[in-house]
Amino acid sequence: MLQLQDIVVTYQSIVPAVQGVSLEVPERAIVALLGANGAGKTTIFRSISGLLPFHQASIVRGTISFYGERIDRLNATQIVQRGIAQVLEGRRLFADLTVDENLRTGAISSRDPAAVRRAYDRVMDLFPVLRERRHSIAGYLSGGEQQMVAIGRGLMTNPKLLLLDEPSLGLAPFMVQQIRKIIVDINASGTAVLLVEQNAQMALSIAHYGYVLETGKIVLAQPAAELLQNESVRKFYLGLHEGSERSNMATLRQQRSTRRWAL
Repeated sequence: MLQLQDIVVTYQSIVPAVQGVSLEVPERAIVALLGANGAGKTTIFRSISGLLPFHQASIVRGTISFYGERIDRLNATQIVQRGIAQVLEGRRLFADLTVDENLRTGAISSRDPAAVRRAYDRVMDLFPVLRERRHSIAGYLSGGEQQMVAIGRGLMTNPKLLLLDEPSLGLAPFMVQQIRKIIVDINASGTAVLLVEQNAQMALSIAHYGYVLETGKIVLAQPAAELLQNESVRKFYLGLHEGSERSNMATLRQQRSTRRWAL
C-alpha cells in the first residue's frame, strides 16, 4: 500500500532529520514506528502527508508511493484525496468549535455528501460518547474525549491509511486501553494504520510489524511479536530488564553505545 524508498529529509535545506529511511505499510495492516524524541518519526509522517513545506523542510532524495503512485510531489490536499489522513500529535482541535463542527472540518475536501454521511455514522459507531457530546464545545472535553474527536476527524475522509501520531500521549491508563481498542477496531474495519507511539508496549501489542528509528535511520525492522521479545527493544523502549524489572533509564542511556541491533 505505502512504500518509502531511501527517503532523506532536511530542514531549511541544511539540517538532516531523516537519513535514507525505507519502510512499507501493507494493505489492512497496523505498522508501528518506534523511537525516542527527535528520532525523526514526526518528520516521516510529515513527508507522507505532504506537510513538510509548512515546516521549511523538504525531501531531497528518495520516493514515496501509495498504491504504486508517487505522492511525494503532491500537496497535502491531494494526498488526503488519495486516501491518507493524519491525526496530529497533541490533538490540534478547534477548541471553540463543537464536536460536530470539528468532525466536519475533517471532510472539507470531500465532494461526496453520501460518503461524508457514511464516515460520520462510522465515527459515531466507533465513539458512542461523541454522539452524546456532539453539540459540546471541544475545548471543554476531557483529554480522552478530545483524542476521540481528533481520530474521528481523521476518519471523516474515509481514509485507506490512517497516520496516528502519539494517540495515547497524556492519557490515563484506562483511556489508553480504550484508544488501543479503537485502533484495533479501525483496522478491523479495513483501514491500515501507521502508528507512532511512545507507549511501545501498547503499539507492539496490536501491530503486525514494527520499525525502530534512531537519529533519522531505521535500525531495526521485524514483525511486532519478535520486537516484543527483542532484548534491546525490551531494555531501551519497553524499559524492561530480563525478569520484567523496571530499568533505570539514565543508566540505559549511558549504556547506549553497547547496543547491538539485528538488521
